[in-house]
Order: sequence, then C-alpha cells, then structure tokens
Amino acid sequence: MNKSENFLIGIFDDEHVLVHAVEKIRQSGVKIKEVYSPFPVHGLDEALGYKRSRLPIAAFLFGLTGTTLGLFTQIWMLGIDWPMVIGGKNFFSIPPFIPVTFEFTVLLSAFGMVGTFFIVSNLKPYRYPRSYDLRSTDDKHVMAIELDDNKIDKSEIAKILKENGATEVNEKSF
Repeated sequence: MNKSENFLIGIFDDEHVLVHAVEKIRQSGVKIKEVYSPFPVHGLDEALGYKRSRLPIAAFLFGLTGTTLGLFTQIWMLGIDWPMVIGGKNFFSIPPFIPVTFEFTVLLSAFGMVGTFFIVSNLKPYRYPRSYDLRSTDDKHVMAIELDDNKIDKSEIAKILKENGATEVNEKSF
C-alpha cells in the first residue's frame, strides 16, 4: 500500500531571491526536500547544505581499475600467454601498451561514473520523475517541502515561503 506524500511547493521568479529564501527558510527550522531550477544557480548547493560529491573518487578508482586491467591484459597476452617478437622489441615493452591502456582507463572511468551516478541518484528505467511544477523546466524555480518531514504547520510554512519571496505557494500530493 503506497502512502500519499504531501508537499508544499514554493514558486520563485528570481534565482537570487531563491538562494536568499533557502538560507532563511532553513534557519527557521523548515526541512527542504529539493529545489528545482531551469538552469544552474550559483551558491544553491551551499545554501541547501549539500556536501561535496564523492563522484571524483569513484572516477579515480574506476580509472585505476582500467589502467590495471589494460596493462595486465596486454602483458599477459603479448608477453606470457602468446609471446611474439614484433619489430625486435622485448615482450614486456611498456611504451607500445600506453595508448590501449589510456583508452581502457578512460572507458572504464566513464562507464563507472555513469553507472555510479545512476545508482546513487536512484535513476531507474522504469521509474518516472515527479513533476512538482512544469514551469521549473521553463522559467520558474520550485522549492518542494515535504509536509510529513516538518513539525511546523503547513500554514506557517506557507507564510514563511511568502515572506521570503515566493510568488506562489501550492500544495501537491503524490
């Protein structure tokens, strides 16, 4: 049985007002679920209190795995399993292995980052995104506040949103 989730949606016209409102609303004790914007807003992630992403660490680890597998595969195939003398070079000559190793590093790093992003973001092919307000893809900034997560009354939250520059305040259930 799915539980209905209730949200209070604040619509903002200006990104500077939005960032200022996020700071003020968080200071008043209201928990903000998410903020949606048609373009990146500088300083919004700091205002929402988001931590720095660990995706670069995952990219490095996937790249390191690609480098290791690329070198190991070439050294194993061309030097141990089926050694061949090509142009008088020895079996464990690293310089000819560099281009393939580089490409394998980039390939595994890219695939690993995309896969990690999808898993962390909970993006699945069968899951449809929630649309709090369709104008968030056009020209409005949308702040979604889940009413069940907050101990403050929804009329008080609506008042706080209006005081901090929201042009509209709507309620939406999923």
